[in-house]
Amino acid sequence: MFATILADPWFYAGFASVLLVTGAIAGVLAGLLGVGGGIVIVPVLFLLFPLLGVEPSVTMHLAVGTSLATIIPTSFMSARSHHRHGGVDFDLLQSWGPAIFIGVVIGGSVGGVVKGEVLTLVFATVAVLVAANMTLRKEGMILAKTLPSGVLRHASGLIVGMFSVVMGIGGGTLSVPILTAFNYPIRRAVGTASAIGLIIALPGSAAFILSGLNNPGLPPASLGYANLVGFALIVPATMLMAPVGVKIAHTINPANLRKAFAFFLLLTSLRMFYSVLFS
Repeated sequence: MFATILADPWFYAGFASVLLVTGAIAGVLAGLLGVGGGIVIVPVLFLLFPLLGVEPSVTMHLAVGTSLATIIPTSFMSARSHHRHGGVDFDLLQSWGPAIFIGVVIGGSVGGVVKGEVLTLVFATVAVLVAANMTLRKEGMILAKTLPSGVLRHASGLIVGMFSVVMGIGGGTLSVPILTAFNYPIRRAVGTASAIGLIIALPGSAAFILSGLNNPGLPPASLGYANLVGFALIVPATMLMAPVGVKIAHTINPANLRKAFAFFLLLTSLRMFYSVLFS
């Protein structure tokens, strides 16, 4: 089936075009909102891979693993650009990073072996919460004046790491709302989150690659649960557009775009819930 579909040049051209556009949008959003490109890439791949004949049992694993692989270069470009603007807090990375890394190891070990429906439900549920936070939380609303230290800080890092890797997203989607809720400057939160993406994506993609090796249900050009064709098409666009998103982030108020993106997340979540509950 894979060979028949891939033999159609028009289908492949359309497939490639969609992935290139997806990568461009993901790159801009990664730099602009700090949400990480994975929050866009995963749902698009989740919808596209079945059109290539990918088995439902591995569709979400493949989407998550491919997304994590693309986040590595995207996060690097975004973090470098934010660092040039003084937007990366290395002290926070030093104190928060180890807990995030441990969370990634735990989440990656579990995410690679659970059923695809579990990954889909986790993504859909957290995406709804992220969308609600984007639309309902008032500007300037904070829980405390500083980020908690000690056990609470480590616990929040574990949560960010575990859920981010299982969802196939960079750290910004969860870490930026957490940091800003504790009175952390939004632009510095976005910049630091881009560096957190590397802490998540490097070990996370490795875990999904290893857990998917020798799986007979994977499409051609897949390295474990990372599809190399998707990676090759998405990464150039994300790397090109991430710095553009950073420049925009330092010049405009992205509040309206944030609400529009929240609406996209809500629709995506409903589609994923439907696929699990009624398929």
